[in-house]
Amino acid sequence: MSNAVPQPTGVVRTRIAPSPTGYLHLGTARTALYSWAYARHHGGQFVLRIEDTDVARSTQESVEQILQSMHWLGLDYDEGPIYQMQRLDRYQQVIDQMLANGTAYRCYATPEELDAMREAQKARGEKTGYDGRWRPAPGKVLPPIPEGVKPVVRFANPLDGDVTWDDLVKGPITINNREIDDLIIQRPDGVPTYNFAVVVDDWDMQITHVFRGDEHINNTPWQINIYRALGAALPQFGHLPVILGDDGTKLSKRRGAVAVSNYEEMGYLPEAMLNYLARLGWSHGDEELFTIEQMVSWFDGSHLNKSPAQWDAAKLAWVNAHYVKHADDQRLSALVAKHLRAKGHAVADDAALAPHCALFKDRCATTMELADWLSMYVTDVTPPADELAAKLTDAVKPAVAALAERLKGVAWEAPAISQAIKDTLGEFGLKMPQLAIPVRLLVCGRSQTPSVDAALVLFERDVVVQRLQKNI
Repeated sequence: MSNAVPQPTGVVRTRIAPSPTGYLHLGTARTALYSWAYARHHGGQFVLRIEDTDVARSTQESVEQILQSMHWLGLDYDEGPIYQMQRLDRYQQVIDQMLANGTAYRCYATPEELDAMREAQKARGEKTGYDGRWRPAPGKVLPPIPEGVKPVVRFANPLDGDVTWDDLVKGPITINNREIDDLIIQRPDGVPTYNFAVVVDDWDMQITHVFRGDEHINNTPWQINIYRALGAALPQFGHLPVILGDDGTKLSKRRGAVAVSNYEEMGYLPEAMLNYLARLGWSHGDEELFTIEQMVSWFDGSHLNKSPAQWDAAKLAWVNAHYVKHADDQRLSALVAKHLRAKGHAVADDAALAPHCALFKDRCATTMELADWLSMYVTDVTPPADELAAKLTDAVKPAVAALAERLKGVAWEAPAISQAIKDTLGEFGLKMPQLAIPVRLLVCGRSQTPSVDAALVLFERDVVVQRLQKNI
């Protein structure tokens, strides 16, 4: 774990650059959070860029989902969204400059030729890679340009020497240039490749600090060499370890929900998700629960873990339960009403559910669970038949009927309902569980609730009386 990082001296500018080929992944959301918090901690700027050069797979639906997820998390950006496909002229301008100064060149090798080249390298026991056949060199005679072949443009990577950087997370990393070949930076259709476009973007946008997943470590030497070829200032890189699923493998769609939007739909609160994501790879002492404002005040780029973090659904639920418990009841009522409507239940007034949320929220890890509890107030209930048969005995039925009659005439307040229950217990010589459990089953559809008077008073009187009398 890194305990200290060099503190910036100029204006900090960070970015998040998701590809719109799907949802905003939890790993990308964590990277966005760290980038955002670092910029906010230092009074800098945070930029959102959409890396949409994968034209075949990028969709507008994905763009909208990414923007919605960022909005839900509250990760506001100072610039953007900036779309790479709207910057093609700029990439071409830089390509032309590189071709002119010899740091890039056109390559006319066909895919078939490259496949044959790699097979021959394998047969000789060599490491596979581009052999530089179209790379200009003093005294070298290049092949004749084939007709009808659109070239790619390759970066003329340095042939020797090392690339070294001091990673904000991993520490010093060195890769020899002989380990990497001449990268394609522009496809035949004129669209730039990732490793080139990201450098031009970060250069133009004056990005000072790049946080991203450690799957990009192998891309970094190419990018650093391109920065140097352009005479551009290098940002500082911080490569974050992957998030592992509960099975110890990389978190993926095949093994559970990995889209931020999934968790919004399941009833998690954004402040809980931010708190939990922050702790997946970063810590501030032993603090487990903290506000986003606290995180911003603490997040200076230190204490970032070098080893992978493991997703723990139970821990996330615990964190979310804390935030649900302390959430404003009016806010919860609007979220619960949305869940209930999604299930086909009619909710006339969101605000009317606020007292219900206040009573039940301590029992819930998510607003979806809270909606499940409150569904008994907006739709009919069906008690479990076996429980009802066991608890609503012939000896208890007269007491339930008597309670229903009493409730018709009392003030509809919890103390009066409580007294009616006590009077009924005294009349029939019963103990509280003997009456309260069948009452809960009949009215609420379940045997466990908060105190029965507190649960009943939130119903309309007629609903309670009708449900008590229905099975008597």
